[in-house]
Amino acid sequence: MFNYCTLFDSNYLTRGLGMYHSLIRNSPEAHLYIFAFDTLCASILNQLNLTHATIITLSEFETPQLLEIKKSRSAGEYCWTCTPSIIKHSIERYDLESCTYLDADLYFYSDPSVLIEEMGNKSVLISEHRYTKLFDHSKRAGVYCVQFMTFKNTDAGMTVLNWWQERCNEWCYNRYEDGKFGDQKYLDDWTTRFDCVHVMENEGGGVAPWNIQQYSIAKHEGSFTIENKKTGRKSSLIFYHFHKLQFHSKTFVYLGFYPFSIAFITNLYTDYIDVLLGLNADIKTIDASKSNYHGGSDRIIIDKVFKSFISKVLFNGSMRVNYLP
Repeated sequence: MFNYCTLFDSNYLTRGLGMYHSLIRNSPEAHLYIFAFDTLCASILNQLNLTHATIITLSEFETPQLLEIKKSRSAGEYCWTCTPSIIKHSIERYDLESCTYLDADLYFYSDPSVLIEEMGNKSVLISEHRYTKLFDHSKRAGVYCVQFMTFKNTDAGMTVLNWWQERCNEWCYNRYEDGKFGDQKYLDDWTTRFDCVHVMENEGGGVAPWNIQQYSIAKHEGSFTIENKKTGRKSSLIFYHFHKLQFHSKTFVYLGFYPFSIAFITNLYTDYIDVLLGLNADIKTIDASKSNYHGGSDRIIIDKVFKSFISKVLFNGSMRVNYLP
């Protein structure tokens, strides 16, 4: 059995649940430790009785040091700060042999255990952004992406995790400063700083808006295959990172500023959006105190601004892409 952990609050609840269900569907023996970053999120998650999850509240997790740090960082910066801490808490509190951190806006299409098994005797797994040339933000945002990271409960693995936790506690802000950016730029030199780090090789892990331009996608019997346009190498799609997707109204969903092919829109985004909308409806039968549980807002002004686009989907990187369910 592989163990995973994630964190999110009620504004990311549909994404977190979508990730959880996709993970368990593709890896039925997996277990996910969910750190609920507000009381509403914890309350709803506990009422859902997720059989493959353990719900951890802030009161169970936050240390006096983290509570002090929290005062000087934004909500997003605090989540970044806590990433190594939730991995460490999961490993130590539940005596895990290893734990893999997952961003809440990932969605799985096949079993991610093959990515973890790549590690062999190494103790830490990280993944590259694999930026396309046009969207290469590695100098500012980092070569590697904090999206899917595995740490084994070994001396070597915990040494790396403790080092990262200490750095994030010292400095973790949403700005580039002195070679640092959030929790992510710290990973840039891990392959030389430590001798126990494996960089994910399978291209089916870590497909994201900043690199999809280099792939084509095909669907066969419910699964997806991506093909690297340059090398011709084919891989089963394991997970996609739905970065920057934002709900702005009942009829407008912003997919981000990256250019998307029609194939990626129709094969991935439309289904994912439907999943989130369905989860939102389910959650509101438990608690209807919020208009939605996937963030964004119901600002009708968005529809007015983009009223000329509402009747169609645009696939031009210079435009803002919208989708009508």
